[in-house]
Amino acid sequence: MDLSRRLFIRNGVATVTLGIAAPEFLTAIAQAQTIPSRRLVVVYLGGGNDSLNTVVSYQDPAYYSRRPTIAVPAGQVLQIGSDSSKQALGLHPKLGGLRNIFNEGHLAIVQRSGYPNSSRSHFEAGDIFGTANPVTPSGSGWLGRYLDTLPRPLDALSAWNTTGETPRALVSAVSGVPAIQDASTYTFASPNSGSTAAQERAAALAMAGNAAPGRPHLAFVNGTSLGAIATIDRVAQATTYKPTVAYPNNGFALALKTVAGAIAKGIGSKVYWVQTSGYDTHAQQGAQDGAYGNLMSTLGDGVWAFYSDIKNQGLANDTALIVFSEFSRRISEHGSGGTDHGAAGVMMVRGGLVRGGLYGTAPQLTPGHPTLENASGDVHFETDFRSVYARVLDGWLGVNSVPILNGDFRAGAPAVF
Repeated sequence: MDLSRRLFIRNGVATVTLGIAAPEFLTAIAQAQTIPSRRLVVVYLGGGNDSLNTVVSYQDPAYYSRRPTIAVPAGQVLQIGSDSSKQALGLHPKLGGLRNIFNEGHLAIVQRSGYPNSSRSHFEAGDIFGTANPVTPSGSGWLGRYLDTLPRPLDALSAWNTTGETPRALVSAVSGVPAIQDASTYTFASPNSGSTAAQERAAALAMAGNAAPGRPHLAFVNGTSLGAIATIDRVAQATTYKPTVAYPNNGFALALKTVAGAIAKGIGSKVYWVQTSGYDTHAQQGAQDGAYGNLMSTLGDGVWAFYSDIKNQGLANDTALIVFSEFSRRISEHGSGGTDHGAAGVMMVRGGLVRGGLYGTAPQLTPGHPTLENASGDVHFETDFRSVYARVLDGWLGVNSVPILNGDFRAGAPAVF
């Protein structure tokens, strides 16, 4: 089989590392390079988060008339003030942690974020947000293209994906991203133990250390294997981390705990990807309790624990977290007590240097209002989601967003940094 170098980089060190390490994706050469201290944590809400029940227009009568069973009661909403259109807003009652961060001035809420003609397909919409291209959502991702701008040789742990598959946003032309769901299982895979396993690792390290002069393909395989082995001990440092707060006992929070450990131990990753699912609430969504309440509790409690932990470690000013979903839900609930796929939603940016507050304007849900679309069934976007990406790239990661996003989206970008 003819395996090109680019295809090899994109589709897997796993194809050649064999028993070296357990994770599916291990790429690049882990050698020392200077990495700026700032890092970005991406939290992706898979399934289409209902932004209208995340950030609630609790004084809008149409919100309650169009959602008779799933609307959050006004008395339960965690008030956060009014936006520039004078609409009073509040957070879901299970998002107390986020309200704490908001009150500290370090949570930016970007309302009505999206793009024209929003896709209702989970896969296509996810690819659109991943590639930052609503027209042709294929190819590399916006974060993958960012990684491609970093100096070579690229550190094998420049990015850290906590899910089983590489998300579209991290797909790259020349930069690989390891999938490390559980740092404790990221180890040298051997059927043996003790001294025998140690000897096997030493042998693998010796073979990978062969520079293979005049044999570029072998040299590339050996260098990649060397990088895979080199990452094992670094990742293991995260498992020794003792957090300063108690994290909830669920997969999302434990992934954030691992990320906090990697940051505190100085692993050096620039981008972390954390994903949580269950947001496709077509039926029995509930309001402050029920399925959606559980989702909000998982999100709010997990992010609050992570923020508090990082803040206690003195690392909040070097860490930014962005939260988004592939789309929001339709405005009106249906007979099953849920909501179908919608359009514009909400994005959040959190961090010690984030300029917190309400950005953009909330929709007014009375049918016929210009903030709505699709026969007033959906929320019309006001802020292009790519402008939020642009602000993160330019203002936080310190790179030129224009070539990465294949366009200039800096004008009108919310000044979250």
